[in-house]
Amino acid sequence: MFPRFASKRLISTTARVFQESASKAQSAKAVPVKKPSFIRRAGKIAWRTTWISTLLATAYVSYQIYDESNPGKQQPQAATLPNGAPRKTVVILGSGWGAVSLLKRLDTTVYNVVVVSPRNYFLFTPLLPSAPTGTVELRSIIEPIRSICRRLTGEVVYHEAEATDVDPKKKIVSIKSADGETNEIHYDYLVMAVGAKPNTFGIPGVYENASFLKEVPDSQEIRQKILKNIELAASLPKEDTERKRLLSFVVVGGGPTGVEFAGELQDFVDQDLTKWYPGVAQDITVTLVEGLPNILNMFDKELIKYAQDTFEEEKIALRLKTMVKKVDGKLITAAIKKDDGSTEIEEIPYGVLVWATGNGARDVTVNLAKKLDGQTFANRGLLIDEEYLKVLGDDSIFGIGDCTLSKKFAPTAQVAYQEGIYLAKLLKNLAAIDSLRYDLNKSTETGEKAKIVSKIDNLANFAPFEYVHLGALAYIGSERAIADLSWGNWHKLSLGGSFTFLFWKVSYVAMCLSFRNRCLVVMDWIKTGVFGRDSSKEA
Repeated sequence: MFPRFASKRLISTTARVFQESASKAQSAKAVPVKKPSFIRRAGKIAWRTTWISTLLATAYVSYQIYDESNPGKQQPQAATLPNGAPRKTVVILGSGWGAVSLLKRLDTTVYNVVVVSPRNYFLFTPLLPSAPTGTVELRSIIEPIRSICRRLTGEVVYHEAEATDVDPKKKIVSIKSADGETNEIHYDYLVMAVGAKPNTFGIPGVYENASFLKEVPDSQEIRQKILKNIELAASLPKEDTERKRLLSFVVVGGGPTGVEFAGELQDFVDQDLTKWYPGVAQDITVTLVEGLPNILNMFDKELIKYAQDTFEEEKIALRLKTMVKKVDGKLITAAIKKDDGSTEIEEIPYGVLVWATGNGARDVTVNLAKKLDGQTFANRGLLIDEEYLKVLGDDSIFGIGDCTLSKKFAPTAQVAYQEGIYLAKLLKNLAAIDSLRYDLNKSTETGEKAKIVSKIDNLANFAPFEYVHLGALAYIGSERAIADLSWGNWHKLSLGGSFTFLFWKVSYVAMCLSFRNRCLVVMDWIKTGVFGRDSSKEA
């Protein structure tokens, strides 16, 4: 037993502890906890969002780079399919939009695929007008064909050579390599996707004096000519007429290629050359020549006017209703149609002439067309069955892209791209039919034969090709662009201005063939924005 005084002390101590606890609890309730400010909470959220987004973006970029750089093992080419049916050979001539779009989607495990092209890369042509001025580097807009072939499931054989002739009866393609070596390739299906060459419309002097804008060497040639003329002009007196001629840059063709190059060239002058050649840049003139009453005829009328007004603001001389008749080393002879209907002949001096209009058929296309029945425009290109893309006169030859003639489809990258996608599906369908027919010949049971025949009939009922027009884009200089967008029969949407320029950039990056190309193009744009364009001739 505790003494009485101890019990009293314990009770007193306990009471005091409870009293202090109650007092602290009351104080805690009386003084509210201060919450973090809105700015601090928003900052925490932004910080977390930033590092999470950075982590995800890094993971995505790392995966894309690894996936493109480390292709898987390919199935080798073989004589037969798994069921014993003969494995057919598909020969693709070309490495442009149609050929590559077909190649990327073709089931290379059911065909022996052979690609023939003298150009061992795919060129992203929509950004080619940006290359001569250095806005983007040429390496950023090309993708090696062997890289594309290597990423496919089945093995693809590539020949860096030019197709010189096609024998449709023997089903043989004759090819010639750069060193002159010739060879022959047998095909079961042939895809003509050789594109087109520049068309001068028979105008004298164009081939000898103009530069074209269709291939990588064209871009390099134009850049060297421009900067060479600038250096030559810098050494001449300001009032010299030869100086004025050297600094006169003329672009013929009012389509997207000509317009975009004229806009890029004027940007190069205004944004870069004025810094490094202040005494020369102010005398440079950029002129766009077009035979029709307006430029960019595929666009909405309001956008055409907006583009022409923009050219006037940028001081790009626009020569409409001007037909080139003759070209020599220093002068363009042109017929200008007046408003009263009369025609006036004028000579236009030039230092650099860029020809960006018209497509002409390549020799191999013309030679093949002359051998086939129904090809009534052999010198212009291949006539095709627009429903299934077969070349008229031969069911084993398909035609896609600029080497073909069509009443429905314009010779654009968009058309060729969609034709390639469709043809890949059609060829896969044909392979399935061939395989089923082989099984049908081997089958002895009536019921099994009926099932196979039913499958063949279903596959034979293949939907025809339908082109879906998505619209058109064009850069018009001064960081402005125009867009005429549509989806089939959906209502058109016409845009123009600086925001459309951003849309133009995003769209073209999205259309680039590989993740590598997308990264390089974006980095080129950033580099140009920060450091400007390079003014060296050999860049």
